[in-house]
Amino acid sequence: MNAQISHLNPTEKERSFAGRIEDLFVLAREKNRTRFSLFLDERQKRIAEAVSQGFGGVPFQFYGGFPDAERVMLGVFSEYEEPDEALFPIVPVTFRFRREDALSHRDVLGSLMALKIRRETIGDILVGEGAAAVFAAESVSPLLIDAVRKIGRVGVEAEAGLPDPLPKAHRFEAREGVVSSMRLDCIVSMIAGLSRAESERLIRASLVFRNSEPITSPSKEICPGDRISVREYGKYRIGEPGGATKKGRIHLEYQKYV
Repeated sequence: MNAQISHLNPTEKERSFAGRIEDLFVLAREKNRTRFSLFLDERQKRIAEAVSQGFGGVPFQFYGGFPDAERVMLGVFSEYEEPDEALFPIVPVTFRFRREDALSHRDVLGSLMALKIRRETIGDILVGEGAAAVFAAESVSPLLIDAVRKIGRVGVEAEAGLPDPLPKAHRFEAREGVVSSMRLDCIVSMIAGLSRAESERLIRASLVFRNSEPITSPSKEICPGDRISVREYGKYRIGEPGGATKKGRIHLEYQKYV
């Protein structure tokens, strides 16, 4: 177990998570029981993939309710059952509201977390004009449908199923700034509007991720296309560096996930 995930530099909490994933594979292999995880984030998916390498021959699949989902469940299947997306305990819930009202991913997630449900019972949240689609674990979908009547100050109507068309998975807000270098602490300082000292503190506290991997070195070089997540400050995609300013600083375009 530890050898399979050691290259990911897991925390103690992640090692415990890996143990739970291993249990799913053991049940499938030794008891012929199909089992599903709750929703995994990108980092947890990578850990689950590493764990799966120790269980060759045990069929498994990741699925989040629609193609290209970021948050996915892991299904580990018995030898008598073929992996099938239809078997995953995922129920899409649509919240409809007036098109003139604007809601964000944060608005929807905040209202759902106010129900005191676990974050891992909620998958991707897609927000469009007049509708938001939430991919939920089957166990909590009735609560979402019955209890959510407002998101923020916006009245909503909830129903099982998906809106047509399905809102885009990602929306971006184009931004730009200048950095002294492509070091991680410089990038975090720019995108989050923080001092270099505070950026370094967040990085060393494992609160900053590059492409879903926690990075604890402030001097780590960041490349165009990297996705940087800063806990409590959002997620960003780094663009190509532009020309230098008169003071030798670097023009940099980037996008914020909204």
